[in-house]
Amino acid sequence: MNIIDISRTLLKTIEYPGDPKTRHEQVRTIENGGCNLSAVYSCVHTGTHADAPCHFIDGGETIEEADLNKFIGPCTVIEVPQGVISGEYVNKYFPKDCERLLIKGNGLCHFMDSAAYEAVELGIKLVGTDADSVGRAGDQTEPHRAFLRNGVAILEGLDLRKVEPGNYFLMAAPVKMGEIDGAPVRAVLVDDYILWNNVK
Repeated sequence: MNIIDISRTLLKTIEYPGDPKTRHEQVRTIENGGCNLSAVYSCVHTGTHADAPCHFIDGGETIEEADLNKFIGPCTVIEVPQGVISGEYVNKYFPKDCERLLIKGNGLCHFMDSAAYEAVELGIKLVGTDADSVGRAGDQTEPHRAFLRNGVAILEGLDLRKVEPGNYFLMAAPVKMGEIDGAPVRAVLVDDYILWNNVK
């Protein structure tokens, strides 16, 4: 398989403004204890991660309840200009026949409220972005709610720098953290998997 890692390195990722700082502690070493043992403290929304509905919806599903089918399967990567994605842009340029859509925008593209709702109308199961968030500073709540209320899974903090627009097979299951609002993801794309038929 040709596997393309689209995950950020957690310990090297800059945290979203206001989120807790990530820190690593070397608890034990081979010289002093017989093995290397590490502990990490991090916000579950740092680096490449999945948002659970309860992140923005009171009483919403937790990450442990996430439908893993949404995070595994054929996907389409599109490249968009840096800036805010409008509803008009979605209607004009977003593909109409994909279940999982990844947005490549150099980490600088965010959905307006209208764009998120228009994307939902396309019938997608999952939206992913190489930005820190699907929303923009000062307008985080409604874009998230537009997706999460309508059963659309969210991946944020992807690394799509080495990925060309096109069709792939996505594997990006969130870590089974428990009944909380998000979890880290090791997201990968496969473009030549023998059991996956890429013929349209």
